[in-house]
Amino acid sequence: MTFADQYTPKPITDIFTADTDIDRRQCKRTVPMRVMCLGLGRTGTASLRDALRDLGFNDTYHMMAVSVENPPDALLWRDALAYKYDGVGHFGREQWDQLLGHCQSLCDWPAIAFAKELIEAYPEAKIILTTRDVDSWHASCLKTVDWRANDPELKMVAKWDWGSGLYQPMLYKFWTSFFKGDFKKYGKQVYHEHYEEVRKLVPPERLLEYRMGQGWEPLCEFLEVPVPDKKFPHTNDTDGFVDRCRARNRAQMCNVAFRMLVVGGGAAATVLAASMTLHRYFGHRLFGSS
Repeated sequence: MTFADQYTPKPITDIFTADTDIDRRQCKRTVPMRVMCLGLGRTGTASLRDALRDLGFNDTYHMMAVSVENPPDALLWRDALAYKYDGVGHFGREQWDQLLGHCQSLCDWPAIAFAKELIEAYPEAKIILTTRDVDSWHASCLKTVDWRANDPELKMVAKWDWGSGLYQPMLYKFWTSFFKGDFKKYGKQVYHEHYEEVRKLVPPERLLEYRMGQGWEPLCEFLEVPVPDKKFPHTNDTDGFVDRCRARNRAQMCNVAFRMLVVGGGAAATVLAASMTLHRYFGHRLFGSS
């Protein structure tokens, strides 16, 4: 059985989050894959996603697509991760089209872990590599995604909540596999290895190395589209990342409490709410979260 076969529908009591519930196994490619942005996350990929959408590359896949938009995607990502890192099952062009068939472009993790596989699956796509000073990148990741992948509160919520129960195991598997089990130790090494691999795989005429701050011109020239008359997007700063994640956790806790109130009665919901409150109060001190 694949992870995708473990799909369960979104509970009707999940009213505090706006997640969609699309089972991608039923999907196929509806638009061509035109460009793949294979630079690591925290190199401006959220801003690039918004920019590509502004240029008409709809949709553009990003980690937010699975973390806060359509959590069932995580099951197919787990199948892809199992195939790549554990040699379990199969994941090829058919499965990529199921997962990404609605997208003309992609960026960010977990997609970048499959650079070689995606380049082989979509040889016609142009490739963008977003770059950043490696020390600055590493520091940003430690404060954000590395923290989130190991967030004890998220792990606790995932035991009860539908959306985080799908997303959290995928995030943890991706993060520990891609960064060899220790981001702090191996992150910079993996950064350099990843960029070297992509540069070797892609002919120069199909590759654009891009750094945030360069604006629209090099991007639009490479993609052969007009330069829009608007400011280049600036999205997803490090500041506020933890607060946004905490807000997501709280909304998912509310989903669970409401489901227990509806299904199990007020006593069950009260017990759950109390346990979550205690975890937030004491867990932050035990685990150093904020």
